[in-house]
Amino acid sequence: MATGGFDGAIFDVDGVLVDSPHERAWKDALRELMEGDWADIREHTTWSEDAFTPQVYQRVISGKPRTAGALAALEHFQFPDPQARTQTYAARKQAFIVRLIEARQFTAYPDALRFVMAVRDLGIPAAAASSSKNADRFLKHIHLDTFAQQEGLTYDFVHPGLTLLDFFDADLSGRDLARGKPDPEIFLTAAAELKAAPERCFVVEDAVSGIRAAKAGKMAALGVARADDQQLLTAAHADLVVTTLDEVDVRGLASHQLRTTR
Repeated sequence: MATGGFDGAIFDVDGVLVDSPHERAWKDALRELMEGDWADIREHTTWSEDAFTPQVYQRVISGKPRTAGALAALEHFQFPDPQARTQTYAARKQAFIVRLIEARQFTAYPDALRFVMAVRDLGIPAAAASSSKNADRFLKHIHLDTFAQQEGLTYDFVHPGLTLLDFFDADLSGRDLARGKPDPEIFLTAAAELKAAPERCFVVEDAVSGIRAAKAGKMAALGVARADDQQLLTAAHADLVVTTLDEVDVRGLASHQLRTTR
């Protein structure tokens, strides 16, 4: 562990480590339903394809478990009887995301991979903590050994065949918990599995609900604004907001500080 520094690093997956197609799956699934099974209620909602913006995804859906995200979207677009439609929408979205993952329609963020390896080099244990039950599908397809070789990075812990899923000391992604973000349960559980006190951990998140969960758990919150949403993450009381993890001064983590290199 990093003496005097953070004792645990907790990472969300979608939007932090992986440029995942979740937003596309949510949007396309709802469009398909509105053009098919739900065409008769279209005029009774505020939905339109143009109205389903990246900002709506970030503010309303991102960071929530699948069922909660589906309900939140339907309520946002003022669907009649949203509770009764939630499972249908959630299932349609899941079918879309599985197809996209199998087609490898996603990429890992290079800045995130550089950051997680630098964090591990400091001796800070790390956990993956995503609400998504699909997170492990992404992580197992990301090969850190290949990335390190391409980047010219040399770390003792990188071995042939090392995937991002193998990298983490704890993985809570998609685990069935009683409460989803913005409740801190998933992050507090991650800290416990890392054997670290919550106040000695930092959380890396791209969603407002995740930042709120981190702060509710008395953890430091590092916001990654990949969707031009710096103001939203700042308003949620992130301790530091960056647009790329390359901006974070990794040396500061050894003294329990979230700061930029600037």
